[in-house]
Amino acid sequence: MVFKELALFTNKFHAEKKFYSETLGFTLQENTESRFTVAIGKSKLTFVKSEESFIYHYCFLIPCNQLEESIQWLKKRLEPVQLETGAFIQWFETWNAHSVYFYDGSGNIAEFIVRHDLKNESSSPFDINSIISVNEIGMPTNNIKQLSDQLSAEMGTEFWKGSYEYFGTHGNQEGLFLLPNFEHKKIWYPTQLPVKTSPFKARVTNNGQDFSIQYSNNMLEINKL
Repeated sequence: MVFKELALFTNKFHAEKKFYSETLGFTLQENTESRFTVAIGKSKLTFVKSEESFIYHYCFLIPCNQLEESIQWLKKRLEPVQLETGAFIQWFETWNAHSVYFYDGSGNIAEFIVRHDLKNESSSPFDINSIISVNEIGMPTNNIKQLSDQLSAEMGTEFWKGSYEYFGTHGNQEGLFLLPNFEHKKIWYPTQLPVKTSPFKARVTNNGQDFSIQYSNNMLEINKL
């Protein structure tokens, strides 16, 4: 599963636009008073102006040999999130992956992840063009199995790892929905940001078929394109 587009909502629109265009240095592909879009590898990321505050956790895939380079790149622009151990790198043994976290212009928790099983090494110096795609978006719910079953039935994707009770993942290593149960998992690791449902729109591809997705108020709508 690959994310082609992801649209999030923010009440800190100008701060978010400044973060992506100036702090990180992306070129704005779309730039209006109510929305902007940047191209991130194979994906497009859009922020839409909102009066309401929302909290997201999302993630970008980078080459599996460039985590250290990406951290140094980030440190020239912002302060990555430090873990309780004092380190910046989180190791996920069962995922065979490493991550580094940072806050975006709205205060959402964003992430670079390397997935070693994908064997997508790069020999080029790390920069914004090294980012491969949007890789994850949080989709908090109080019924992980029901949401996962709907995704499977309507998109042909599969539950990946985790549990139906506390925290699950759906999709594959190229693209995942993170499914925390907000009745049990209260914060987004490694922060104190609360886990709660926030609306988003996405366009994904799975097995050659495109789908549009809308998620809001714990309700998921999927349409074939």
